[in-house]
Amino acid sequence: MSWVRFLAVRLAVAVAVLAGLSALVFAATDVLPGDAVGVIAGPDATAAERDQIRSSLHLDGSALERYRSWMSAVVHGDLGHAYIGGGPVTSIIAQRLPASALLAGLTIPLVIVCALTAGLIAGTRAGGRADRVLSTLSLIAVGIPEFLVATLMMLAFSRWLGWLPAVSLVPLGESVASNPSVMVLPVLSMAVVGTAVAFRLLRGSIIDVCASPYIEAAKLAGIGDMRRALRHVLPNSVGPFISAVAIISAGLVGGAVVVETLFGYPGIGRELQRAVATRDVPVVQGVTLLLSALSLGILLLGDIAARLLDPASRRAS
Repeated sequence: MSWVRFLAVRLAVAVAVLAGLSALVFAATDVLPGDAVGVIAGPDATAAERDQIRSSLHLDGSALERYRSWMSAVVHGDLGHAYIGGGPVTSIIAQRLPASALLAGLTIPLVIVCALTAGLIAGTRAGGRADRVLSTLSLIAVGIPEFLVATLMMLAFSRWLGWLPAVSLVPLGESVASNPSVMVLPVLSMAVVGTAVAFRLLRGSIIDVCASPYIEAAKLAGIGDMRRALRHVLPNSVGPFISAVAIISAGLVGGAVVVETLFGYPGIGRELQRAVATRDVPVVQGVTLLLSALSLGILLLGDIAARLLDPASRRAS
């Protein structure tokens, strides 16, 4: 498949999936119990006052009309205004997204380094003691939900050892970048599961490559283990690994919501949790649609990178 056709197909699929997700997001928020009217009006508001607020928020139209209006605004770059506070959703996202991007920017490289190191050690020594230990640990990590990993991290490093803060509190007027200690536990919590999944995928790919005839030929030629792993094994295993990292990175977008909520980290995930709690539908819709688009974009970049780095694809091109 040519590059033009490859990119055209991937982009078309991504756009179609995003369109379908937008409908699902709108439908999901439309059936949420209660709405922002009760939060804004308060418990003592009369029925007439509630109806007036509902009309001012344009909640009195049909679901199809509201979805059409929302999508028309989204296409023009307008995600609407928050019910609570009235600020533009794009401004809210712009305030919260950098903190989450910093968290992901620290987590993904950590996952790549740890998974590559462990994968090479285990995959090139399949069946050995190191392989058995790493495989067992990764299997345990994969089976533990992220919220439980975060809770265990909090207990171990904050409550028992007292090394790190349990809550990511940032002083008013400062950023998370100026308080790096608040990022350590969220990063470690997200990296544990991501590293375990990436390790298992890379290990399997390396074992397959190590069983191929040209690796056997490299052994017979006297090429050392380390040089053979870096020059022959890793380049032929990196394509599937890049795809795995892309999938894991997209999954971190959803995992960040859980981790940020548990640690009180001031990112986009915590903002989404707040919006759901207060039934601030425009914020929920805008943030969820953005996270969906980011996930699809990461997967698309992963496909492109895997194709660029895969030796077979390069030879075909």
